[in-house]
Amino acid sequence: MTGMRRTSHALLAASLVWLLPAPWAPPVRAQASPLAGFDAHTAKAAADWHVPGFAIAVVKDGRVVVAKGYGVRELGKPDPVDEHTLFAIGSTTKAMTAAMLGMLVDEGKLTWDDPVIKHLPAFQLKDPTATRELTVRDLLTHRGGLGNADFLWYGQDNTTEQILSRVRLLEPAYSIRSRFIYQNIMYAAAGRVIEAASGRSWAEYIRTRIFEPLGMRDTAPTLAMVPKGANVASPHDRVGGTITVIENMPVDSVAPAGAVWSSVHDMAKWMQFLLDGGVAPGGKRLLSERAFAELFKPQTIAPDNQYPATRIVKPHWMTYGFGWFQEDYRGRAVDFHTGSIDGMIAIIGLIRDERLGVYALGNLDHAELRHALMYTVFDRYAGRSDRDWNAELLTLYAEEAKRADEAQKRLESQRVAGTAPSLPLDRYAGTYSDPLRGDVEVTLEGGGLRIRYGRVFTGPLEHWHYNTFRAGWTQEWRGTALVNFVIGPSGRVEAVEMSGGRFPKTVPPSR
Repeated sequence: MTGMRRTSHALLAASLVWLLPAPWAPPVRAQASPLAGFDAHTAKAAADWHVPGFAIAVVKDGRVVVAKGYGVRELGKPDPVDEHTLFAIGSTTKAMTAAMLGMLVDEGKLTWDDPVIKHLPAFQLKDPTATRELTVRDLLTHRGGLGNADFLWYGQDNTTEQILSRVRLLEPAYSIRSRFIYQNIMYAAAGRVIEAASGRSWAEYIRTRIFEPLGMRDTAPTLAMVPKGANVASPHDRVGGTITVIENMPVDSVAPAGAVWSSVHDMAKWMQFLLDGGVAPGGKRLLSERAFAELFKPQTIAPDNQYPATRIVKPHWMTYGFGWFQEDYRGRAVDFHTGSIDGMIAIIGLIRDERLGVYALGNLDHAELRHALMYTVFDRYAGRSDRDWNAELLTLYAEEAKRADEAQKRLESQRVAGTAPSLPLDRYAGTYSDPLRGDVEVTLEGGGLRIRYGRVFTGPLEHWHYNTFRAGWTQEWRGTALVNFVIGPSGRVEAVEMSGGRFPKTVPPSR
């Protein structure tokens, strides 16, 4: 026993010699963090894009490694953006709506392939066959046969019920499941399915089944539910080349498509939940492995022209899951989605194989530093620094702006000079109504015409040429629109055409 102890001690002493640093051993160098210098890089990007306020979070291997704000909540005011500042998260809400449906699948209250009319018997598309065939899965994947129908809610006073009841008037844009056209209305319908299957409102369900279990205390289901005096960013847009505070655009009538307000502090928790496979803090599983996997399963082919940035990324494929775009990026599978609503931006990007996530929020309309920073983080964690994404996207979007300016100049060049309206201005006044699109009001005020369409589209009508006028919206960031008055064989105004719609004249009758 004693001899064995001595032998063991001798061996231990000998081994320790090899553990001690030799005088000739090279110094051990600390490995640089993948995000070394990223703080300064982000601040510069925000300045380059002239974003008043911005916030970003990065999650890696279950740990929040970045959660920080930059700039101010509102231009002209000193309140800073921090990690708790609320922004509109826009369409990154869609993934939450899909996750809630997955919870109901786990509870046996619905299946992904249930016909929508099983839960919403009154829901109709114009095509009766498509009405029968449309499934919950179709609601989440932008393949239900409808073209873009945002005119039903954007800037309008329509309730969710009114919006969904008018879907039956929409002409099919393609055969069901044969194409992909991005759709907010179908996500509103998905929210109604949640309410029918759960017996609770969408807002209550998301609060109790996602926000509370994940500890997302900053987050509100809709703008109307954000507490007064909260730490909230204001939206901004460019008006006449100047960045200006603008009004929020409520999304409450299609809330499941994009109404949530949150902070990067809370969205980091949402990313941790997703990167942990549907498991909440403390180990509680909120979604079964099977339901969670379905959220990220490619469901349909998505066109690769959804984002200008794709022209630089050049993915080999792009698909759509349940509230997620999916692409390959330098040999890695990426799940991502943006959120955009007047004056607000968001992006979420996940590389689930590496437990890596990025979430960013900003308060300037379509400021695309969000894509630049997402891909920069992905590159840094791959040990690559061969691209300046910020510089590349600044150049790309400058070219986009130039093309838009050229298109506007082409439109101006088509204006026919020296023409006059066919009728006295009072003959154009009246109400123009379409069962699908609602009412357009034209009035004669102070010797000129004014137009009102919905809640926010109001302004004077300037004569363009012949019987076409240009609406200059009072809220200047909304731009302009050409409004064409249709004169019938009787010489009376029969209808107005605007923004792709035709509104027959109803009252008062033309003289």
